[in-house]
Amino acid sequence: MSLRWRTITVSAFCLLLLWFALANFIDPKRRAESALLPDAGLRLGLDLRGGIHWVLGPRLEAAVEKELEHLRGVITGQLEEKKIVPARLAVDAGRLVIEAASDEDLAAVRSVVSEIEVFQIAEDSGRSLVLTLTPEWQREVRETGMLQALEVLRRRIDDPATGIPESVVTRQGQDRILVQIPGVDEVPKDILDTTGFLEFKIVLDSQPSEELLRARHPDGLPPETEILVERDRETERVIGAYLVPAAAALTGDYLDDARPNFDQRRQRWIVEFTWKSEGGRIFGELSEKNVGKQLAIVLDDEVYSAPVIQERIGMRGQISGRFSSKQAADLSVILRAGSLPIPVVIEEERNIGPALGADSIRRGTWASLLGFGLVMLFAVVYYRFSGVYAAIVLFLNAILIVALMSLTGATLTLPGIAGIVLTVGMAVDANVIIFERIREELRAGKTPRAAIAAGFSRSLWTVLDANITTLIAAIILYEYGTGPIKGFAVTLSIGILTTLFCAVVVTRLLFDLYPGTRSVPTLSI
Repeated sequence: MSLRWRTITVSAFCLLLLWFALANFIDPKRRAESALLPDAGLRLGLDLRGGIHWVLGPRLEAAVEKELEHLRGVITGQLEEKKIVPARLAVDAGRLVIEAASDEDLAAVRSVVSEIEVFQIAEDSGRSLVLTLTPEWQREVRETGMLQALEVLRRRIDDPATGIPESVVTRQGQDRILVQIPGVDEVPKDILDTTGFLEFKIVLDSQPSEELLRARHPDGLPPETEILVERDRETERVIGAYLVPAAAALTGDYLDDARPNFDQRRQRWIVEFTWKSEGGRIFGELSEKNVGKQLAIVLDDEVYSAPVIQERIGMRGQISGRFSSKQAADLSVILRAGSLPIPVVIEEERNIGPALGADSIRRGTWASLLGFGLVMLFAVVYYRFSGVYAAIVLFLNAILIVALMSLTGATLTLPGIAGIVLTVGMAVDANVIIFERIREELRAGKTPRAAIAAGFSRSLWTVLDANITTLIAAIILYEYGTGPIKGFAVTLSIGILTTLFCAVVVTRLLFDLYPGTRSVPTLSI
């Protein structure tokens, strides 16, 4: 490419990014109203913009209860194989209570329990056994529940469909979760209130209301059953009551994906879901055995829909429940993110105002400007006219960083400002490497034009090596870090890319413009 076209291309690219960078200094409302200004703007993190600060308390005892319920099902299945029906088998206050009908049954119960190593006997009297989990297994169950809650909340809050900017979701101590959501004024509590525990249950009986349904069973509900209701999503009015088994035939643990969609034929919003391979097999067998019956789709103990099974259903299905578009989108996010294994409550909630952030921005800006100024002064004093090129490149580098962060929707945090300041040092370092190499070539007796060409050519791999190794470290920080660490990694990564562009492309272009092909006796470097 000729020098003219290189100059036009690089100048047009830099001017375009300058346009995006300068848009950040214009009021967002004016940007939205203007057809000439870009909508994209620099996002500020919680430490700069303010936002929401939560400390969440997962109810870890619920994880123990859930584990006991699972083990109760295991014991029930093993006793059924031996044709033994215990007088009582129930979870009560963190304990599993088993009462045998006879001494023979008690011996069989003891045999089954002895094979489950995670149990210890708390009480043993007559034909009654009270079991608890061993301390070691309780710690394991609580830790697993805590890690699952952390992972689900991270996926749920960071899901692009929620529209929440870069957030912090991290563990605080042994039994707390810290959540920080920048730039949010209203707390999106639906993320926590709806745990997304999805169950599928065959409907045994149904009526328009719970009262009518209970009236059909004057002697009480059948054993191991319960009544769940369906409500209108807008009015919260009960529109159906269903008698279903207490135990779910299938849960959302087997769910692979969930997406909102609009049913054109029935003109309503639905949520389509797909199963993992094992879930598809179980759901296929369940639907095949119950053709003609209603299947209650239950989310957090509330029926969202109860369609009639028309035929065998395989890997794909849908939830319809008089949703609005937002409700369908929210439900799909909750299901896609996964179900919280245990209840989570907000124990501390603060709205952080922007005053502290404004002070941080002011101090960070002054620190950045001071750093830029001192580095530019050093470059001009030490490298004279060539140092002016370095100063121009540093200024352009800062503009490109702001513009690219605006375009990519990256979040600027206080550590991110530190990343920008660090980038200044790395940017001038690339120019120092190139300039020192040109000096060596001049000392070797080459002409200014030949020294410039050799300097850029022989320093290229050194500049690339230094910046690429730092970029690898920044990528690792972004991948495994959270919140502020990610903010630092983002600005550092973008800064490395702009530094390479400015040092290798822009600085070389400036030297090609002057001295270029001119026969100058000396080079001011």
